[in-house]
Amino acid sequence: MSGSMSIVIRKMQLSAMVFGIAAVATVGNAGAETIFGAMASAYSSNPTLNAQRAATRVADENLPIAKSGYRPKINASADIGASRSVSSGPTFGTSKSTLHPGGFGITISQDLFRGFRTVNSIGAAEAGIRASRETLRNTEQNILFDAASAYFDVILARQIVDIRKRNLAFLNEQSRASQSRLDVGEGTRTDVAQSNARRALARSQLSAAVAQVQSSSAIFQQVIGHAPGRLKMPRSIARLYPKSLNTAFSVAFSEHPALKATGHLVDAAEFNVRVSEGALLPTFSLEGSASRRYNPSSTVDRSSAASITAKLVIPIYQGGAATATIRQNKETLGQRRIEVDVSRDQVRAAVVSAWSQMLSAKASNLANNQQVRAAKLALSGVIEERNVGQRTTLDVLDAQSDVLTARESLVNSRRTEMVAGFAILSAVGRLNHKKLGLKVSSYKPKDHYRAVKDKWYGWRTPDGR
Repeated sequence: MSGSMSIVIRKMQLSAMVFGIAAVATVGNAGAETIFGAMASAYSSNPTLNAQRAATRVADENLPIAKSGYRPKINASADIGASRSVSSGPTFGTSKSTLHPGGFGITISQDLFRGFRTVNSIGAAEAGIRASRETLRNTEQNILFDAASAYFDVILARQIVDIRKRNLAFLNEQSRASQSRLDVGEGTRTDVAQSNARRALARSQLSAAVAQVQSSSAIFQQVIGHAPGRLKMPRSIARLYPKSLNTAFSVAFSEHPALKATGHLVDAAEFNVRVSEGALLPTFSLEGSASRRYNPSSTVDRSSAASITAKLVIPIYQGGAATATIRQNKETLGQRRIEVDVSRDQVRAAVVSAWSQMLSAKASNLANNQQVRAAKLALSGVIEERNVGQRTTLDVLDAQSDVLTARESLVNSRRTEMVAGFAILSAVGRLNHKKLGLKVSSYKPKDHYRAVKDKWYGWRTPDGR
């Protein structure tokens, strides 16, 4: 009776072990959303990215504002009023008059020379527009990287849940087996208590993993724009990023949008210095006006006037404001030049960090694969040895814990390797929808620029708002 019961228990243990150490099942791939599909959704609908696109359109309007210095200013005016006067004297006695004076007029002014401020303002506006486009490219990179991280975080969280479910199933079986051995006099209460304790811990770990899935899913929806459905782990994207660290540096220093943006901001700051220096130069303008007045006095019913005036203004002293503005803009120029070096250092650090994480994750994947195989083999051996009395239930539980740790380390290192690949693309400035081949309608900031750059009039935006 005792021997036959031992055989039954052993079969139950082996079946539980096979179930507990089976390969982690990922979510079904049929109809699953790919990483590139998720990134395309983020490109199309992410609010942070759309806000930066709006900021780029705002910067475009600085160009027609600057060009207004070349254009005339036209103002019209009209007025009407009433007046009553009473006069008296010894000769003519008292006289009264009531007038209703009014009229209209138009004034046209045209600046002919403003100390080169208009041309330099246009240069500053164009440099600022170029900087805003590069800032938009950098924001696109950041959003696409956030989308990739959120995608892999959901996959990782789901894999951890699956691993811990299998671990709990294994420990449930171990707990039942321990109780069965105690019932037939082959085990101890200590074995049962140890199994139950590990099972309770596994339940707690599973609850934490489920909560992490919910948290990762919420971030996924925030970044990508919809709740995660079925996802699948993609293949390596090593073909997309440079083959060596030195090549990565070269690409990053020549292509990264953050570096280009700071360079354009230096250009804008130089133009702003020239604009402020123009305030010390003379200005020359023409002004023409025409007007008609009605009932201006009791003896005149109507009068007309027209004039044209050339005005030259030579600044002598403006209270120190103009020179202070020049000094301020020069300091800003110095700041922008320092920021170029700061951005360059940040890009270099980002490349090194991403590249190091990628190499480390690859090495970890190899080691963790070996660890999983060894841990599964060790668990199988410990169970066999426990069944012949050479090992204890605690040894089996410890071996299963090693399997759990090895599996979780493996899926973590796989996630880290994939994210590091996208981090390399971001660090070198190539994480964009064109490089990735995303199937999405491309946003073209130049379309809005062309629509407004020479606009003389109109308060509606190009899209009709």
